[in-house]
Amino acid sequence: MSNPRPTLADKRRSFRALHSSGCFVIPNPYDVGSAMALQGLGFKALASSSAGLAWSLGRSDGGLTRQQVIDHLAALSAATDVPINADFEDAFASSCAGVEESVALAIEAGVAGLSVEDFSGGAILSVDEATKRLRAARKAIDRSGHDVLLVGRAEGLIRGRPFLDEAIARLRAYADAGADVLFAPGLKTREDIAAVVAAVAPRPVNVVNGGAGAFSVADLAALGVRRISLGGGLARAAWGGFLKAAQQLASEGRFDGLASGTPGGELNTMFEGRSGLG
Repeated sequence: MSNPRPTLADKRRSFRALHSSGCFVIPNPYDVGSAMALQGLGFKALASSSAGLAWSLGRSDGGLTRQQVIDHLAALSAATDVPINADFEDAFASSCAGVEESVALAIEAGVAGLSVEDFSGGAILSVDEATKRLRAARKAIDRSGHDVLLVGRAEGLIRGRPFLDEAIARLRAYADAGADVLFAPGLKTREDIAAVVAAVAPRPVNVVNGGAGAFSVADLAALGVRRISLGGGLARAAWGGFLKAAQQLASEGRFDGLASGTPGGELNTMFEGRSGLG
């Protein structure tokens, strides 16, 4: 007899526990198959990727509707036995009421955590507006009665405002507004990462390492980082292999790029017996 699958409450409980100590990698699948593969490799939690999903649907990052993202989150949650954290962009809302509504829908979809960023409508929001929106997200989580983690995300470092002091001030404000985890994409040096970790302690910090980079998991753990996400890194890696093989075929009429493909039998074995999930 197979073991029973964990409940959503189980997954949410384990997700919070992962944030209590140590350091873990939370990779970003771009579809159900990649999520199941990552679970099979032993990762304890997964995070959606707005970019990865958008590219898989033939859109640019930021070009998806709320319903497309909610459907994706529900599919990831139903197909896996590990917690799912949602890359929830600006909550697909222009008002605090809209943020509450969107967060409630994400919780219903089965997420264990979600991030709300301070970039919306093509601009960085004021700290006051961003904190109001995070409080609205916190309100929706608390009203739901479910143990869902809220990630406060400061986008300035990758949106034309490369000022560490400002990013830290925003993260502190987001913690005060109810964020359980803090995240400022674009941290590049050990000194900057350590400064953020120290400034928002004891709140856990997420660092994104979506490229080959100079850091290992051990490096980031030593700096006090609690979790490491990959953003669109795995999706870009998959697209890189696909485009290399396809471009060689189109330009040279050669099939060499297919040689590095994973054998179909191996993929079938990976997914065998999983079609009934959800």
